[in-house]
Amino acid sequence: MKKIPPLDLTRQYGAIATQINAAVAEVLASGRYIGGSAVDEFEEQFAAYLDTPHCVSCNSGTDALFLALRAFDIGPGHEVITTPFTFFATAETISAVGARPVFVDIYPQTFNLDLDGIEKAITPQTRAIIAVHIFGQPMDMTRLMAIARRHNLIVIEDCAQAAGAEWAAEKLGTIGHAGCFSFFPTKNLGAFGDGGALVTKDEAIASRVRRLKNHGQSGKYYSEQIGINSRLDALQAAILSVKLPFLDPWNDRRRALADRYYQFLSELPGVIPPRELLGGRCVWHQYTIQVSDRPRDEVAEGLQKRGIASMVYYPVSLHLQPVYQSLGYRSGQFPAVEKICDRVLSLPIFPELSDLEQEQVVRGLKDCLTKEF
Repeated sequence: MKKIPPLDLTRQYGAIATQINAAVAEVLASGRYIGGSAVDEFEEQFAAYLDTPHCVSCNSGTDALFLALRAFDIGPGHEVITTPFTFFATAETISAVGARPVFVDIYPQTFNLDLDGIEKAITPQTRAIIAVHIFGQPMDMTRLMAIARRHNLIVIEDCAQAAGAEWAAEKLGTIGHAGCFSFFPTKNLGAFGDGGALVTKDEAIASRVRRLKNHGQSGKYYSEQIGINSRLDALQAAILSVKLPFLDPWNDRRRALADRYYQFLSELPGVIPPRELLGGRCVWHQYTIQVSDRPRDEVAEGLQKRGIASMVYYPVSLHLQPVYQSLGYRSGQFPAVEKICDRVLSLPIFPELSDLEQEQVVRGLKDCLTKEF
């Protein structure tokens, strides 16, 4: 029985090893490991890919969110609305700048923020919305931007899992006031270590982020404000430049696998497969089903016994995390997300996954749902 991982980065590297190794060797030979042409070139290429004027690279997707909040002067006394169904970094950065994260329930069909709930959560202290395109699934940015305009709010797109995804034929990250990307190795566009970027159409915001990420410096040894040290190193930039032309074909393969999963699972009792939101182009960073008739962990264990790895993103909603008890949220306050956290299970999906491997996953899942184990 062949074992199937949730992701196998060695396959991707093997396919482009010659190009990657050459790019790394060029950086090593240059002696320029921080900044330099490799970083400049990647920023230009990524901005061109997204069709946006400004890209500022940084150390991580987390730093990109933090820098965006700082650049828009969001801090103590302010509220930022976001989803409780995301990786902790989204809310963590809000807290890190001294603002208060305000959570809103989600749509169970897409796992994204409930737009009606956003309007109800707005107060005089609300300054921004962080829109998380979870698992590569676009939010309805048309409605969201209309809400933001009505209430004079900043929209920051968390595109950590959504590189290459689109809403209404526009690339995510370019519709809000700023877009934040992660290049963690497991992402659709992944480096060989940490990395991130912020994109924006606002030249003043881009300039401010460039200062903030470099100790607040306007020139060497001249700091105008308190910043941080958040740089994308040249090796990672060179690797990302090699990978960027492959992003769309890799995402196309993810989309084909997601279509096949839906065909296999749409009539399977006990499973609710995800669907792409009309108007969006999902890039399926994860293919996350809901297990509705059996305990999710029991099904995951059954898959593991059959050589199939699965993952749970995310088992605990952010509003119930121990660190946020002081915010006053309670169990049962957001029923959709709490139910989802007990039911979600992410199946293997990555561009190099073969059709035969995917069919093995489907057979194993059907077996788990119909047999005792």
